[in-house]
This record gives sequence, C-alpha cells and structure tokens, in this order.
Amino acid sequence: MKILVSACLLGICCRYNGEGELDPQVAELMKEHQLIPVCPEILGGLPTPRVPAERLGNQVITKENQDVTEAYARGAAETLKLAKLYGCTRAILKERSPSCGSGRIYDGTFSRKQIDGYGVTAELLEKNGIQTAGESNFAEREGFL
Repeated sequence: MKILVSACLLGICCRYNGEGELDPQVAELMKEHQLIPVCPEILGGLPTPRVPAERLGNQVITKENQDVTEAYARGAAETLKLAKLYGCTRAILKERSPSCGSGRIYDGTFSRKQIDGYGVTAELLEKNGIQTAGESNFAEREGFL
C-alpha cells in the first residue's frame, strides 16, 4: 500500500520549530508499504522554522496574529495532488497540527487546549476519500492498514 506520511514523522526537519522526529512505529511501515513523505506547510510556501499557527474556524492564524490560511490551503491542495498521483488511499499525519491534525487539533487560542477537528490538509484528504490517522492511533484503527 502507498501511504502519505507527514515528513516530520520520518525525521525530516520541517516542523514549525525546524525539527523533525523519526517515529519508530511509522518508520516500521517502510518494511511493507511505500511511504510518500509530504509537508503541506512547505508545499504551501511557508518557511522552516516558522511562527506557530493554529486553526480557528476556517482560518489558520499565527501566534503573531497573521492570517496564513491561503498558504495552508495551497499546501493542502498540493498534498492532495501528490496523494492522487501516487494512488494513496491512507495518510498518517502529525497530530494536533493546523494542517495535518486528524480528529484533534489545538483550539486556536495558543493555550494548548485541544478540540475535535481536522487540520486543513487532513480535512481536504478526508473529503476526497483518503483516510487519515495520527501517528499514535493509526495501528489501532481497524481496517486502516
């Protein structure tokens, strides 16, 4: 199976703080699946490192109160193109991210409070039939792999 994966989960230094961390459980999937790394924020034109951002309704706002919704939407669209190009039907994405969060995201107040919701990319992938999961729950989701 071809699986889209947040590049930061494969150790690529593309997170907002300029870091990445290889997730052993995700890396283990390379033995049986083809992983396609993506970073929607970079595909949307944002730098690394970058000011932290959170999703607030339909907008993505940085901690400095800058609206970066357009960059997140552009990155989501580019990520969807790659998913379709490679024939991915699943995506394992960085949890709580305003782009990649799948099911739980930060609430937009920068207080670390979480709410039910999806990041911009995860939402677009789901709307286009690509199942998403976070790095801590993909293995336990029945029928995901």
